[in-house]
Amino acid sequence: MSPSPLARKRRRRASLVAGSAAAFVAAGAVWLTTGTADAGTLSGVLYRDPNTAVARWVAANPNDSRVGVIRDKIASQPAAHWVSSFNVSTVQADVSTYVGGAASAGQVPVLAVYGITNRDCGGASAGGAPDLATYQTWIGNIAKGLGNQTVIVALEPDSIALQTCLSASDISARDQALHTATQTLKRANPSTKVYLDGGHSTWNSAGEQANRLAAAGVADADGFFTNVSNFNPTSAEAAYGRSISNALAGQGIANKHQVIDTSRNGGASGDWCGDDNTDRRIGQYPTTATNDANVDAYLWVKPPGEADGCKFTAGSFQPDLAYSLANGAPNPPTTPPTTAPTTPPTTGPTTPPTTGPTTPPASGGACQASYQVSSSWQGGFQAQVTVTAGNAAIGSWAVSWTLPSGQSVTQSWSATVTTSGSTVTARNAAWNGSLAAHASTQFGFIANGSSSAVPALSCS
Repeated sequence: MSPSPLARKRRRRASLVAGSAAAFVAAGAVWLTTGTADAGTLSGVLYRDPNTAVARWVAANPNDSRVGVIRDKIASQPAAHWVSSFNVSTVQADVSTYVGGAASAGQVPVLAVYGITNRDCGGASAGGAPDLATYQTWIGNIAKGLGNQTVIVALEPDSIALQTCLSASDISARDQALHTATQTLKRANPSTKVYLDGGHSTWNSAGEQANRLAAAGVADADGFFTNVSNFNPTSAEAAYGRSISNALAGQGIANKHQVIDTSRNGGASGDWCGDDNTDRRIGQYPTTATNDANVDAYLWVKPPGEADGCKFTAGSFQPDLAYSLANGAPNPPTTPPTTAPTTPPTTGPTTPPTTGPTTPPASGGACQASYQVSSSWQGGFQAQVTVTAGNAAIGSWAVSWTLPSGQSVTQSWSATVTTSGSTVTARNAAWNGSLAAHASTQFGFIANGSSSAVPALSCS
C-alpha cells in the first residue's frame, strides 16, 4: 500500500492523551452496522474490500499463529481504500474498480484521497502531485470513477492541520485546491460525502482548526474527519469535533458533521510512533450507527497493521503491528445491532444490489445454513453463509459442502475453513459458536472459479 499519514508528526502540540476508548460499538466480523436517523447523516453497511493488504496476508499465511486474531478482529472489518499513488492515467480505474465492488455488495465504500502537492511536508509520506494544476486533473479522474452511490471520501489527511512547511501564499493556494476538489467530487456524484482534515484533539485548538476548515471550503463539504494521525480516545475526539462544529456554526457554516478514525485508539498512550507501541488496541469497530448526532461514522481510515513510517516503510503491512493491536481487544459482536434500520438506507442505492445465486437453508438438525454470493468477478467470487440455530441453543456449529468442479476456497473469515479433497468444512470461530435458539451468525469466504454452481450445505 502507498504511504499514509504519520502519527509522529502530531506530537508537536502535545503528547498523546492517556486512557482507553469508549465502549466498543457495533459492526462486527460480519454484521456491519447500518445507521439510524439520530446518528449523524450517514447510514448503510460499510464496504469490506476482500483485497486489502491484511486480507492478502491472512490468505497467504494460514498456519501462522497470529492469523486467527488478525483475521477475526482486523481482516473481517471494513477499512478505507487509500488513493495515494499519484498516477493521473490509472486513478480512475482504481477508484471505479473499488467503488464498483462496493456497489455489487450493496455496501458503502470509504476512500482516503491523499495526493496533495507537498504532501506530509516532505516527511516519510512525501509525494503527491507535482503541482496543484496536475492535482486537479487527478481529482477530476477520481471523480469520474465515483459512480452514483453513496461514497465516503476523507480528503487529504494532514493537509489542513499540517501547514508548517507552507508560506502564506502556499496555504491560500492549498485552501483553494481543496475547495475546488470538494466541489469537483460532489458535482460528479452528489451522493459523495466529502470530509476535510480536522487534525485531532491534541493538535490545533478547535477554534484554529475551524478557521482553517472554513478557509479550505468546508461549507461545501459534508464535514471533517479527525484522529487519522493519532490514537486519541473517541470521547476526546467527539468533544473536540463538537467544539469545531460549534465554532463553524458561529461563522455561519452550520451542520458540519465529524467522522472519527477509531482504528488504533483502543489502548493507553505511550511511544508516539505506532510502529513500535504495544499498548494500543483497535478501537471501536467501523460503523455508521454512532448514536451521536454530530458524528456520522466511526471509520478505520488508517488500516490497522499498516506502518507509520518511523520503523517500517509508511503504509506497509506489518503482521506484528496488527497482532499487537488486535490481541486482547474485544471481539466483534456476533448479532445484528438493535439500532439497524428495517428498510434500506435512503442515501444508498435505490434498488437492491445484484447478487449471485443463493441456496435455501439446509433443513432439520440443530442448525441450518444458507449461502449467498455477494460479489463476483472473472475467475472468482465472494460468498457469505448464514448459520441459524434450530429450536434449541447450540454451543458450536460446522457447515460442510462439496466444492463444485473448478472451485477452490482461498480465504475465509469468522470461521475456520478446511478442505479435504472436494469437501469443505467451516467450523465456528471461538467467539461465534454459541447461538441462542433461532439466533444467527455469518461467515464469509473468497473462492476461485465460477460462482454459478451453487453447493448444497449441511449444518451440524
